[in-house]
Amino acid sequence: MHSSDHPDAPPSQDHPATPGGEADARRSPADAAQPDTTQHRRIRSFVRRAGRTSVAQQRARDTLGPRFQLPYAEAPLDWEAAFGRSGAPRILEIGFGMGETTAHIATIRPADDFLGVEVHEPGVGALLKRIGEQELTNLRIISHDAVEVIDHMLPPGTLDGIHIFFPDPWHKKKHNKRRLIQTPFVSRLAARLRPGGYLHCATDWEDYAVQMLEVLSAEPTLENTAAGYAPRPDYRPVTKFENRGLRLGHGVWDLVFRKRVA
Repeated sequence: MHSSDHPDAPPSQDHPATPGGEADARRSPADAAQPDTTQHRRIRSFVRRAGRTSVAQQRARDTLGPRFQLPYAEAPLDWEAAFGRSGAPRILEIGFGMGETTAHIATIRPADDFLGVEVHEPGVGALLKRIGEQELTNLRIISHDAVEVIDHMLPPGTLDGIHIFFPDPWHKKKHNKRRLIQTPFVSRLAARLRPGGYLHCATDWEDYAVQMLEVLSAEPTLENTAAGYAPRPDYRPVTKFENRGLRLGHGVWDLVFRKRVA
């Protein structure tokens, strides 16, 4: 199943930032730092693309954004102030696309607090709309580069879980270096997890699944919860696009790793 079929994953991009993203867009992964003849390219978790925000999505941004969208800041996030409670497990989702899966998980796990990071403006509006329709109170959004959010707003040992579902596969071999799940980024993520916290990735590109398994297995602070690929956890729903691909014989691979307890 081609990953662009997933409404919850942001769009595949082949060039640097332009505002917005496609309506069914998927998250663009990191432009991993690569040597250049003049400079080193900074790791980014996305590349923007133009897209159209619907009237309903814009209305949700206007009415619900002030409560549920958090500003990016170069300072640690105050989770208790942001969510209005203390002691809840803290889950980060990187690139939620149009937010269908994110809202579903937040609904069935009301005891957890979810922070979604997404730059795709129609997707942000779509998730805010779902928050209003489903009366969710345990979900907040930051519309900014996830790498900078991780570096500046999420100190080590902050998170109980991280979700990265169907990141852009950059399927052309020459573009594989732009994939999000690479050693430096995984090290960043692992450092933010508390002991026993988990990192859950999913992809519908087999060669990316192989790369994910290799990279995650090589991170010394993480351990696999399965012998290889994991069964899909019950909390991650199967979208209609994923179901269509499965009916066509395409695969989906889940990987769930946990932070080692010293």
